[in-house]
Amino acid sequence: MDQLVSYLPPFDGLLPKWLVLVSVVSAANSVQAYFSESYTAQLYNGRLADGRPHTNAHSSRLFGTWTFLSAAVRLSAAYNITTAASYDLAMYTFGIALLHFVAEWLAFGSAQLKGRFVSPLIVASSSLAWMLTQREAYLGA
Repeated sequence: MDQLVSYLPPFDGLLPKWLVLVSVVSAANSVQAYFSESYTAQLYNGRLADGRPHTNAHSSRLFGTWTFLSAAVRLSAAYNITTAASYDLAMYTFGIALLHFVAEWLAFGSAQLKGRFVSPLIVASSSLAWMLTQREAYLGA
């Protein structure tokens, strides 16, 4: 266990460790999105008038790429949490994700507030709030 802990970011507080966890989960979700269109269809759970999902193989791979990029930015921030640019970029990824998911739900109708769709809303909003409130603690600014 100590060997595993040695790979975690060497900073106080849980936020850097949270960023690692979210990054690992996001990377795994990216792999799912690349290999299974059904993963993204469960996330964007709204349906077209004929009952088909809003997603297809291309949109699933695009989502996987976007998610993997966010995972990379967040992982980098976990190990560089005292660097303003890294911190802010990671915080922006949560803000962008939150705006995207809320828009897909409320503006575009490609998602409904149920099932797998709720998780990214919770992670994005709580992580964004956490990073906003802890910015001064990690950056001293």
